[in-house]
Amino acid sequence: MDRPGGPDFADRVAEVLHALPGVEAVALGGSRALGTHRPDSDWDFAVYYRTGFDPASLRATGWPGEVSDLGAWGGGVFNGGAWLRVEGHRVDVHYRDLAVVEHELAESALGRYRVEPLLFHLAGIPSYLVVAELAINRVLRGSLPRPGYPPTLRASASRQWWETAQLVLGYARDSHAPHGRAAQCHALLTQATTQTAHAVLAARGEWVTNEKGLLSRAGLDEIDNILATAPSPVAAADAVHALCATAMARV
Repeated sequence: MDRPGGPDFADRVAEVLHALPGVEAVALGGSRALGTHRPDSDWDFAVYYRTGFDPASLRATGWPGEVSDLGAWGGGVFNGGAWLRVEGHRVDVHYRDLAVVEHELAESALGRYRVEPLLFHLAGIPSYLVVAELAINRVLRGSLPRPGYPPTLRASASRQWWETAQLVLGYARDSHAPHGRAAQCHALLTQATTQTAHAVLAARGEWVTNEKGLLSRAGLDEIDNILATAPSPVAAADAVHALCATAMARV
């Protein structure tokens, strides 16, 4: 008898997803794929399709929850999905268009990417996120490429993320901090620190698929203490700028 929520659970879900019309591959992502999950962690699955996918087929499984239309989550590389309950477990399903994934795979090899806004993400998401998923996620059905981190992308992403972070840090320091606008200053400092974390991990050639744990991985979680204890927005801006510059100097 299989354990509820164990490997057989992932296999059962993957079997159903792979049978949906148009789906060519299914992968398990997030902490479950990395082995860093907690007992209550949700399950993240990606369905890869090439010639179209109809979310109605996912709704027809009968799994309760919310199923979005294609493009509902920004319309970019992260183009929709579902939040479901399956056998009592929280399950997220992400739609992945293989044509888009293959395009971003080729772009990343040339060191090219863009940043797209996505709900709940402070710095937005780089379009190479879908390439990172190929490198990290565990394929359960079908076949998918397993790319390395292109040296060209390491150089360009690190440089561009850090350039953006410096602009945001400067604006927080010069346009908000002197006027005591703590909320706006701290919000921009947090955004810039997140951008710096992307820069640090890109320089290391470490893939990023979300912002959970991102600051810790980059050695930037001291920002929590800085923002909680800084005596003024100006002091916070100076301390965060120094923190980010130090992190970049180490890579």
